[in-house]
Amino acid sequence: MRITSIVGARPNFMKVAPLHRAFGQMPDRIQSTVIHTGQHFDEKMSQVFFDELELPVPDHFLGVGQGSHSVITARIMLGLEPILINSRPDLLIVVGDVTSTLAAALVANRLRIPVAHVEAGLRSMDREMPEEINRLLTDQISDYLFITEQSAQSNLLLENIPQEKIFFTGNCMIDSLAFYKERSSDPELPARYGVRAGEYMLMTMHRPSNVDDREGLQKIIRILQRICNQRQVIFPMHPRTRNKLESLRLWDEMNAINGLILTEPLAYLEFINLMRWSALLLTDSGGVQEETTYLGIPCVTFRRTTERPVTVEIGSNILMSDLDEEVTVRTVNDILEGKVKRGSIPPFWDGQAAVRIRDIILQKFS
Repeated sequence: MRITSIVGARPNFMKVAPLHRAFGQMPDRIQSTVIHTGQHFDEKMSQVFFDELELPVPDHFLGVGQGSHSVITARIMLGLEPILINSRPDLLIVVGDVTSTLAAALVANRLRIPVAHVEAGLRSMDREMPEEINRLLTDQISDYLFITEQSAQSNLLLENIPQEKIFFTGNCMIDSLAFYKERSSDPELPARYGVRAGEYMLMTMHRPSNVDDREGLQKIIRILQRICNQRQVIFPMHPRTRNKLESLRLWDEMNAINGLILTEPLAYLEFINLMRWSALLLTDSGGVQEETTYLGIPCVTFRRTTERPVTVEIGSNILMSDLDEEVTVRTVNDILEGKVKRGSIPPFWDGQAAVRIRDIILQKFS
């Protein structure tokens, strides 16, 4: 059978890589192709992930670039439709919750090509997040919904998705982390940033709710000014965050924080290496919440809600609602003093999710 997988933004690559590897183990039964929409495409945000994750050169590259959600969606749909009309895959796989996910699912649905959504059913219950709308709509038009945690099944059933479409297979993001974590195990890497293993914090921040307005960014700056007095913070900065800091004239204030180490976006292996040796993570990323839960590293998430509640319920994740400065600083200090939330690894986060997905697909299409 012919399977086409869609990638577009940085989080997609880690989820598609184990699927492509699992499909490649059965070349007599599966012909796997990859289409890159180009939603993220620069050396650090895209190409290096193909290199490190051993993904093939995409069979098609749409080059949609940046723009509003509407513009990107339209460009993807216009570029993808003729490709799918010509290739007619037996199944289109979309992953996660980015604009490329929904746009590709819409095209396939209109062409009557079955759609599989990997990482289906996750809900933050916050419809102000563009990703939440992408998740809701993609799930409604998908034929196979592969879920990472039990909450996703409950959400989908409440939305009247038939049980027979839902499959609890585990987490492809964790498949990649489990596969590559030993390859990225270099305790000397932190020293290259001027810090010691286990004695620094790592940070990511890019969501509009945190970085799109001056007040939100000023809160983050004040928090960093205080916690960087305790431990150094390595902050690989997303281009979106840097652009906002510069346009709001806050870059100099952020850059002047003593103990804050600002870098360009990092390659995947380098980032998970730094994550492994950090004391804690500060983030608003969904994927980082999952990765820290798997690694057992404390995670402080700068969000009111999470679409990945298992990371809070049994993992190492703590939510910081409304980004209260005092509560956030106190929580970070408690963790640094050893008052660490002990978590466990969720069911099926064992590095075998992609194999389960492959086997279910083959069974359904046999």
